[in-house]
This record gives sequence, C-alpha cells and structure tokens, in this order.
Amino acid sequence: MAGFATLTRQCWLFAVGSSFFALATAPGFPGWAGAGAADALCFAGSWFFTTAAWMQLRLADPGARVEWSSAATQFVGTLLFNLSTGTAVWAHAVTTERRYVWVPDATGSTAFLLSGVLGMVAVSAVAGLLDLRSRDWLAGAVNLLGCVAFAVSAVAAFVRKTGVTEDEWLANLGTFFGALCFLVAALLLLPRPSQPRSCTDATS
Repeated sequence: MAGFATLTRQCWLFAVGSSFFALATAPGFPGWAGAGAADALCFAGSWFFTTAAWMQLRLADPGARVEWSSAATQFVGTLLFNLSTGTAVWAHAVTTERRYVWVPDATGSTAFLLSGVLGMVAVSAVAGLLDLRSRDWLAGAVNLLGCVAFAVSAVAAFVRKTGVTEDEWLANLGTFFGALCFLVAALLLLPRPSQPRSCTDATS
C-alpha cells in the first residue's frame, strides 16, 4: 500500500508540475500576466517535476538498466530546468540569459529527450512496439512526443547576442504542447486502486 501511495503522489506531482508549465506558456497568458509571472510559474512547476523525478528514480530498479537510466537522465534534466527557470526569474543581462537560462534549458531538454527514448524502449520491451490498448505504451508515446516538443522549444528559445529570442512564439508553443503531453502521460499512469502501476515513463 505504501508503494501504491508513493506512485500516486509521484504521478500527481508530475501532473501539477506540467499544469504550471502549461499555464505559464498558454497562448496569450505571458502577454496578459507578464513575463515575470510566466517565469515564476515555470520555476514553481520545475520543483514539482524534480520532486516527482527523484521519487521515480528511487523507485526504479537498478537491475532494469534501461528503466533506471531513463529515470536518472530525467532527474538530471529536471535539475537543469530548476537552474534555467530559476535564473529566468531574475536574469536581465544577455550574457546571463544565454549562459544560465538557455544553456541549461537546452541541455535539460536534451536529457528529457534521451530519457523519453529510453523510457519508450523500456515500455516496448514489455508491451511490444505498438500496443494502443496498453496505457503504459500510450503514456510512453505521449511522453516522448512531449519531450520532442520541449526540444523544439529549446531550439526556438535560443538567445542571440542582441538579447532577442530566436522564436519566442514557437518556444512558448513547444513548452505548452509538451507540458500538456506530460500531463496526459501522468494521468494515464495514475495508479488505480485495483491495479497499481509504475509511473516510470511519465515525464521521462
């Protein structure tokens, strides 16, 4: 029962963190609330991600190398997002934005993408290459799609030497879509009382 409760909390933490990112980058919200509010929401959301990722890593079986590697890579990615989103709250100098906002954002997104691929490999080893009836497989696929969206967002968020973001609209859209994917993946893997399951691939 303790494991069931831990998995439930883990999934909800991923879901709440995803909701913060989705709200912060929802079309029209940054312009209405201001960049400061949007950055603060992402920073708050990143800590829900990190807490859930740490719980996931602790629950992962080191003997299952692919699954454990997915969880470990994801956890590193969440730490990088903590740095990126935290710095974005107060950073105003272009050099700081490039070095401590964009670089950890891009690196964290790369870690998420690798984690998502590894997570999908782990799920496919059990559920098969294609099993639309499996919630685990569907969650893994949706999660991987979210990781791809975050990677696109990171590329679009590149900060030029002039301080201008490469494509702010695409950067926000990629984060928004990716966050929605992570939210769906977390809810798909939310344990049911009659059939506890792992959230290994939620937000990998």
